[in-house]
Amino acid sequence: MTAKVAYVAVENAIVHFDHAFSYRIPGGMNVQPGCRVAIPFGRGNAKRQGIVLSVGEEEQNDLKAISELLDPEPILNDEMIRMCGFMKSHCFCTYYDAVRAMLPAGINYRLSLEYSVSAELGDRFYDLPDEQRRIVTIIRSKNNKVEKHALLQELGYADSAVLDEMEADGILVKNDTALRKVGDKTIKMMRLSDDAETLLQGMKLSEKQESVVDLLSTVGSASVKEVCYYTGVTTSVPDTLVRKGIAVYFDDEVFRVPKYNVSAKRDVTLTDEQQKAYDELSELYEADTPEVSLLYGITGSGKTSVFFKLIERAFDDGKDVIVMVPEIALTPQMIAMFRAHFGDKVAVFHSALSLGERLDEYKRVSRGIAKIAIGTRSAIFAPFKDLGLIIMDEEQEHTYKSESKPRFNAKELAKFRCSYHKALLLFSSATPSVETYYYANEGRYHKHTLTKRYGTATLPDVIIADMNEEIAIGNTGSYSNVLLQNIEENLDTGRQSILLLNRRGYNSYVCCNSCREPLSCPNCSITLTYHSANNRLMCHYCGYSIPYQTQCPACGSHSLRLRGTGTQRAEVEIAEIFPHARILRMDTDTTMTRSSHEKKLTAFANGEYDILIGTQMVAKGLDFPNVTLVGVLNADHMLYLDDYRSFENTFSLLTQVVGRSGRGNNKGRAIIQTYTPENPIISLAARQDYDAFYASEIGIRKAMLYPPFASICLIGFVGENTKLTEGAAFAFTRKMTELLKTEYTDIPLRVLGPSQAAVFKVSNKYRYKLILKCRNDNRFRDMIGRMLVQFSSIREFSSVTVYADMDPLNL
Repeated sequence: MTAKVAYVAVENAIVHFDHAFSYRIPGGMNVQPGCRVAIPFGRGNAKRQGIVLSVGEEEQNDLKAISELLDPEPILNDEMIRMCGFMKSHCFCTYYDAVRAMLPAGINYRLSLEYSVSAELGDRFYDLPDEQRRIVTIIRSKNNKVEKHALLQELGYADSAVLDEMEADGILVKNDTALRKVGDKTIKMMRLSDDAETLLQGMKLSEKQESVVDLLSTVGSASVKEVCYYTGVTTSVPDTLVRKGIAVYFDDEVFRVPKYNVSAKRDVTLTDEQQKAYDELSELYEADTPEVSLLYGITGSGKTSVFFKLIERAFDDGKDVIVMVPEIALTPQMIAMFRAHFGDKVAVFHSALSLGERLDEYKRVSRGIAKIAIGTRSAIFAPFKDLGLIIMDEEQEHTYKSESKPRFNAKELAKFRCSYHKALLLFSSATPSVETYYYANEGRYHKHTLTKRYGTATLPDVIIADMNEEIAIGNTGSYSNVLLQNIEENLDTGRQSILLLNRRGYNSYVCCNSCREPLSCPNCSITLTYHSANNRLMCHYCGYSIPYQTQCPACGSHSLRLRGTGTQRAEVEIAEIFPHARILRMDTDTTMTRSSHEKKLTAFANGEYDILIGTQMVAKGLDFPNVTLVGVLNADHMLYLDDYRSFENTFSLLTQVVGRSGRGNNKGRAIIQTYTPENPIISLAARQDYDAFYASEIGIRKAMLYPPFASICLIGFVGENTKLTEGAAFAFTRKMTELLKTEYTDIPLRVLGPSQAAVFKVSNKYRYKLILKCRNDNRFRDMIGRMLVQFSSIREFSSVTVYADMDPLNL
């Protein structure tokens, strides 16, 4: 005899147990693929949450049954279920890690144990010991339903022994329940009942009641608040009509839509060069095959106008569109433009939204109300059913890669979704990643080039300021004389300036003049940063902080001195030099509150500030026509990081921030301050010469076997015991070597390490790494997957976390 069976991926499953488990579907339960269920798991049959991957039939063999269906309709469609499998194999995560990444946090369920008082307790209550009577009283005072952890906390108990005893004696009842983090928002509505016409024939109404009936007869239904507003009655009148059966109340779902400014609607007119790129992209969009293109153009060339026209085309065809940007700071300008053209058909996805807003934006997309999704990398999970176009603006940015589990790259997921829908994936950038530009030149991607700035705008003049010369003439501040002169000129002419310093805080580190030891975080192998706003030394990794002090903890002398410059200090210095200037600072410290990005950028766009100073969030994608000066305060520190992408990242950041200047009718200027003016990367960025940079960089990448000529896989090891963590790294390497020599002899591989991570200790956990230069194909991923499964079952290293990260951000 066969039974209907669901194949379920279980929440919190460890790596070597992560597969689809078979569960019997009880009769009458409408379980479908993509639904979440509660199931008994393991020897103790503890309640777990799971996602149904597929449904089939098996011979009846005493399978456990599904306990509860959590979703009446699937929350994941066929595409999303397939993407779970894609993420599991490519990101080395569990099925449920992938599910959790796809869904908005507000829709997630939390399985919980609840206690209630047994209905059969009766008069036995008075015979209970004092402590048990207290427990019963507390539970009854909370509507006879209390979560276990909350009850234990209120009672001050460390364990549930007393509660278990009361359950065994029939005093308490314990139930499993699924709680959602955020509920649906509803509004109380009313309409006339089906029997209203009959009832009204033999009933006399007051004048106020008649006014409500007349309104509902005209509009059909309205919220109770609207009824009271338009008729001038209190809520007692609608209540009376409902009590008499003339009207009925019902709940109507409303969406929590984030509020954004809407810019004036303007027509987009393309130049001949832009029109050519648009026509080529339109042909690819129309093709019944998945396509990938690169829209490459200098800063200010109007790439946004080209892909905006393409979005209009897809929208008119009834297709769905995803537009991704790398920073939350870039969304307000983009959203204002899109909302002006497409109204409420635009949904927004990024981490600054409330849980309720994220949930409702997800539902608006899922139900087909919104057709365009704009946001950061989480927008790639927008549940569209008919995607025609995905656009990744500033595609080179590292923020499209997740650094936490599951460690996905939004680019790879975008390719997966476009392949599924036979859609067009468009990368857009003035400084594309070396890999993307290589693939475009090799013909794997299509390439469309814009060589001229839009309208009358021209590239800014760039000056490289040698800070060594400034020191020689006695200027030890953060600003060169040439930059100060240009800022003053801008202030006199009423034009705006942007200053980039990619370090937050007041001073970047604190050092002892006597013993030369920097003051480091006790939990992390990183120096503390001084913040003037709270006069504290802070760790930007774990959040540790202490009041500022002058005594060195290493040698005891009072010789601690502040070193380096952060955005707080740069702001103070420029304010002292130009006391009448209106200065706005944007960094992580000033943009923690909701809508802070939008408010600050809107204020700057409206001319309320003269100078905008900030970290890299002010360097990309922003368009302010009145900005005619850009200053880079320190171009050096990113150049010499221990990362093969340091030249690429520096060139991109400098090129992007220089491109913020002169985007209107006035000629722009940019000043790059550096202690190494001879470095060719700085001069190439000053000339905005990406092709020359690429020609130099691609040769180095090929010689050193770095992407795009090989993929990089980082195997990370994290543990509280440094010796055990190091031992795990070497044991993993030995076992992997044995596997490569026996079963995977065909895999080309270069192994570097094991070695300590660049930041060796974070939050009192030690970190080691193993770097693999590899070919990222099914064979390699199969080998790494097997290694992770095998290694996770070794008890000796059970306290060490091991993970794999393809093409990581930090080596």
